[in-house]
Amino acid sequence: MADPTTAGPGDGHREGSPAPGSPHSPRVATLDEVALRAGVSRSVASRAMNNARNVSAPKREAVARAASELGYVPNATARALATNTVGSVVLAVSHDDPALFGDPFFSQVLVGVAAALDRSELDLTLMLTSSERGRARLERLLRSRRSDGVMLMALRKDDPLNRVAAATDLPVVLGGRPLDAEARWYVDVDNRGGARLAAEHLLRSGRRRLATIAGPDDLHASVARLQGFADALAVERLPADWVEHADFTYEGGARAMTRLLAAHPDLDGVFAASDNMASGALRALKAAGRRVPEDVAVVGYDDLEIARHTEPALTTVSQPIRGLGQEMATMLVRLIDGDTPTPIILPTRLVVRGSAPGPT
Repeated sequence: MADPTTAGPGDGHREGSPAPGSPHSPRVATLDEVALRAGVSRSVASRAMNNARNVSAPKREAVARAASELGYVPNATARALATNTVGSVVLAVSHDDPALFGDPFFSQVLVGVAAALDRSELDLTLMLTSSERGRARLERLLRSRRSDGVMLMALRKDDPLNRVAAATDLPVVLGGRPLDAEARWYVDVDNRGGARLAAEHLLRSGRRRLATIAGPDDLHASVARLQGFADALAVERLPADWVEHADFTYEGGARAMTRLLAAHPDLDGVFAASDNMASGALRALKAAGRRVPEDVAVVGYDDLEIARHTEPALTTVSQPIRGLGQEMATMLVRLIDGDTPTPIILPTRLVVRGSAPGPT
C-alpha cells in the first residue's frame, strides 16, 4: 500500500501537472529522496515525518536534516488521513478583554505554546470564551472534531469551561489547576511553594508585620499563593490576616496597597501575588511617603519584564511562564499521539533585587 503521507502535492507530482524537474515546474522533493539521503527506509522516513514514537532520535534527526536540505514539504491533508487527525488544536482562555493580548504573562504563555507546536506542525486556534457565544463556538468546534485537542487557561471557580471540557472526548490540557474540579492532565506552577519563598525572604530580612495583596479568590493560583504566604508566617507564629484582594493589575495593586496602609499603618513588608500588583503597590507606597525597602519591603510574583524597571527594581518569585506554555502544548501533542503523560508542577525561584534586598 502506498504511504498516505506522500500522496498528492506533498510527493511533488500530481496527475496532469508537469513532472518534477521539467522546465515548467520547480522540482519538489519526494519522501523517497528524503529517505535515501537520510540513509533510512521509506517507512522510517514516513514515521519520522509523522512524529511517530517508534523512531530513534538519530534516525529522526537524519530525516529532519535530509528534509530540510531537500526542501521536502509533507502533504498536510495526507498526513491527517494517515494519523486520523485534523492538524489543529485550540487554546481557549476564559477571558473576554482584548487587552489580554498585551498582557506580558499571557503573551509569554502563547510564545511557549507556539514554540512547542512549531515542532509538531499543528496549527493553533485561539479562542476567548468567557461569553456564552464564545463557549458555544468552542463547543461546536469540539463536537465537529475540527480540532485534535484543547488547552484551557485561566479557569475560575464554577467556570463553565469545566463543563465544556468534561463533555468532550478529545484530549484536554489545563494551564493551572481548577479550584473546584478534578483535572486529569494539567501543567501548573508551584504557586504555594513560590509564595512561601517570598514570605520567608521577608522574614529573614527582619520584617515581622507582613501583609499580602492576594489575587482573585476564585482562582487556584491565588488561593495557593495566599496559602504559601500563611505557611511561612505560621512557622514563626505570626498572623497572616493582613490581606487585601485585587485583580492582578497595576491599578488593583495600588488600590489594595492604599487599603492596607489605612488599616495597618505599621506594616513593614508586603508580598504581592503578581508583579503588576507589586508595581502598583510601589506607587501607592511612594505616594504615602513610605520608602522602599527602608520602611516597607516589597516582593512580587512572576518575574515579568516590569520587575526589572520599577524603582527600586522588584524582588520577585520567578515562575517559568514560557515553559508553562511549552509544557502544555507538549503534553497535548503527546496525548494526541496516544501517549499517557502525567501532570506537571513547574518549580519557582526567588530573584532578589532592590525592593527587598534580604538580610545584611
